[in-house]
Parts: sequence; C-alpha cells; structure tokens
Amino acid sequence: MRRYVALVALATTALLSSGCGTDQPEPAVNASDVMFLQMMVAHNRQGLDITKLAEAREVRPEVRTLAAAIAATQDTEVQTMIRWLRDWDQPLTANPDDHHAHGGMPQTTKSELARLRDAKPSDFERRLLNTLIAHQDDGVQLARYEKGGGTNPGTLDLATKIDTSRTAQIKYMLELLDTSPPNT
Repeated sequence: MRRYVALVALATTALLSSGCGTDQPEPAVNASDVMFLQMMVAHNRQGLDITKLAEAREVRPEVRTLAAAIAATQDTEVQTMIRWLRDWDQPLTANPDDHHAHGGMPQTTKSELARLRDAKPSDFERRLLNTLIAHQDDGVQLARYEKGGGTNPGTLDLATKIDTSRTAQIKYMLELLDTSPPNT
C-alpha cells in the first residue's frame, strides 16, 4: 500500500507541476508537440475506458484504487492537453494517416477490450492488469517520442512526467501480478 501511495503522490506532483490550471502562455510549439498531445488525448481516453471496467468488477482493493488513480490522472491530463491544443489553435485529433511516419498510433485493440469486458470473474483482475501494463507502456512510448522531437517546454515536461509515472505504475502492476491469487 505504501508503494501505491507513493505512485499517487508522484502522479499528483506531476499534475501540479505540469502547469495544469495556469493561464501563462506557452512558448512556440512544433509538429511533434501537437502530434504528441493529439495522440495522448486519444490514448488517455481509452485508458479511462479500461479503468472504468474495474469499477464494477471484483478486484483487490489495491487494484481498484490504482485504477481510480490512473483514471483521475489521465482525465486531468486530457483536460490540460485539450486546453493546450485549443490555445494553440490546433485540432484535437490528427488525420490517422499522419501517424504512419512513426509507426502508427499505439492502442489497445477493440478485441483486447472485448476480451477484458467478457473475462470471467476469476480471470478479470489478471487481464485488467495485463491490459493496463500494455496500455501504460504505449503511453511511455508516446512520451519518449515527444522527448525526442518536441520543443515546447510544457509538453516536454508532461512527457517526462508521463514516462516516469507510467514506468512506475507498470513496475507496481507487475508486482501485483506476482502476488495475485491464482485463478479459480
């Protein structure tokens, strides 16, 4: 539980120090900054759909709390990223063909989400954790893409915080998988 509290504190610190809620104008942006935000908005919205599945299913309290914390963080990030895109007069979404240059938009597939939704109660938590691990790793990869080509200090800072927090969450979820009760 202490590790979870540390993860929540890390996510909260990341949000507070990323400029969420400030009215200061951001410096100039480049195409990488815009693409990162557009992709992360879609990515985080999908993360919200995944974590919502944990609300009504049987999972350990620490898994439920982690899913709620991920949802709260990603919802706040979505609001911030949308505000930035609007402030920069940029579309909230990009043409899907724009993603081909860097390998496409990483995302959890519809079939993976269906398998999670339809999972038996005894298998749901393990599937949820595995889905979230893969999903959060996609977020890490998007953040690293931004760190390699972005120029805007706000988006670079957000990308660094996403990389750090999602990497810590993945490590914690792997530990949860190691201590999960066997399927019945």
